[in-house]
Amino acid sequence: MLSSFPVNSGTLIGQTLLTAGLIGDDQLRIALHEQTRKHHPLGRLCVDLGFITETMLRDALSKRLGRQTVELSGNATMTDPATLALVPEDLARRHTVLPLSFDEAATTLTVAMADPQNLVALDALAAHCGTEVRLRPALAAESEIRDAIDRHYGYRLAIDDILQQLETSSAPAANETGHPLTRLVDALLVDAVKTGASDIHFEPEGGFLRIRYRIDGILQQVRALHLNHWPAMAVRIKVMAGLNIAETRAPQDGRVTITVAGRPVDFRVSSMPTLHGENIVLRILDYRRGIVPLNKIGFDPARLAAIERMLAYPEGLVLVTGPTGSGKTTTLYAMLDHLDSDAVNIMTLEDPVEYPMARVRQTAVSEAAKIGFATGIRALLRQDPDILLVGEIRDSETAEMAIRAAMTGHRVFATLHTNSAIGSIARLLDLGIRPALLSDNLRGVIAQRLVRRLCPDCRHLTPASADECLHLGLPGEGNDNGLILAHAGGCPNCAGRGYRGRLPVFEVLNMDKALDELVATGASPAEIARAARTQKGYLALGDDGRQKALEGSTSPEELLRVLGPLAPPAQNGQAS
Repeated sequence: MLSSFPVNSGTLIGQTLLTAGLIGDDQLRIALHEQTRKHHPLGRLCVDLGFITETMLRDALSKRLGRQTVELSGNATMTDPATLALVPEDLARRHTVLPLSFDEAATTLTVAMADPQNLVALDALAAHCGTEVRLRPALAAESEIRDAIDRHYGYRLAIDDILQQLETSSAPAANETGHPLTRLVDALLVDAVKTGASDIHFEPEGGFLRIRYRIDGILQQVRALHLNHWPAMAVRIKVMAGLNIAETRAPQDGRVTITVAGRPVDFRVSSMPTLHGENIVLRILDYRRGIVPLNKIGFDPARLAAIERMLAYPEGLVLVTGPTGSGKTTTLYAMLDHLDSDAVNIMTLEDPVEYPMARVRQTAVSEAAKIGFATGIRALLRQDPDILLVGEIRDSETAEMAIRAAMTGHRVFATLHTNSAIGSIARLLDLGIRPALLSDNLRGVIAQRLVRRLCPDCRHLTPASADECLHLGLPGEGNDNGLILAHAGGCPNCAGRGYRGRLPVFEVLNMDKALDELVATGASPAEIARAARTQKGYLALGDDGRQKALEGSTSPEELLRVLGPLAPPAQNGQAS
């Protein structure tokens, strides 16, 4: 019980978290032990340890202190320039506070704080604003405050300032972390995370270095620097990732973690020798963006119900298919998160482990340790698992081991590279799985792609052209069918791209008795497709993409880029 803990400031919020059922006695004991070592606020330690989320902490503090809470994610809260000017940027960053509003009549400044009882921060604000200004703290998540500070004070300007300093600085040493060039690398990594990029490309050319971000699946050039800067920048990146800085003629892989807005962000680093020097690509793994609840992925109610039926089986194989970057890992983690509890043992084999999950035992495939997918499954089956995640079925041995695990009472989730859900059945048969064995153990397949979502602030509507109708698989010459389609525009809210974010396109195949019989008898993909279309809520990838274009969520150009020309909609049970 709480009485067994030493009484300190942490026990107050600890009691609140216990009473709310957010943590248990053991978790509080661990957090208090960490507090004696690190001397951090107990609430923040509970978040760092993964016991609670920042939102849960904010709401618990709000209940205990009777303070207003404020949501700062996205553009939920904006501060006018006059209010922002009341608190200088260095003060806001040093104490993690953000001015929200100023009531001139009551001379009251409302500020967002992660800890409204932080007397040091309140004293610093009072000393700057003067005793005539009353301070009114509002509770917000710490990472949201840091993001909002960057958003309001303009973090992009820092890169321009560093570039200006480069013009007058001397060549840096590899370990000179204060030099503008090394600070530029750090600033670019932070900028890419805040921009929402998934990858950063450093590409040396004949006379310059091209820097590109992949945003919403599309590469976009953000900077071009003189090639003389690249050797020192490459050394900085390789030192951070633990790579051999003397090796420039062989590929290398590494990993680095930095803290952005108070949260850890991982970068997978890959270097490759090219004609003009080392090409370095960093894949961004932002933990905060990684695990999405299953009902927030983007499934409509019919297909969400189909997936929940797949997950309800106590054993069997569930596949997620699609190319690299199509969101397979996000869907798999959402399903694991849906099933995760103290009652089950979940174990994974991944290449590499992308997002840590509480209670889930995650193992990275390693050639050095001789852990492959097939050998790893054998080892995991001796660990008393209930649920297995296999990062990818690449060969017949892995496919056989996955099916064997599904046969012996385990739920198995895996990815497979095929163009459609129905195509995965043929792929498994090609890998040597017997039809009768597959029909008894395959529970369902999810195929997916990601398309860019049109910016709602600048999209525009036009009558469909004959080419657009052809690409969407629809009848029509010009606009004679009265079809109206949405297209990308360009505005400050989407940085002129016309798109903001991405949305998934799905094909969900839920195996039933009729489909099992077709697979067992060696039916063709066309026959399986015709039978699948009798299922409630089933849509092929093209059908789902066409539906999203017709409703104005994405453009026909984007659909053509991702899916290519679409076949006409199925009629009378015929497969498209």
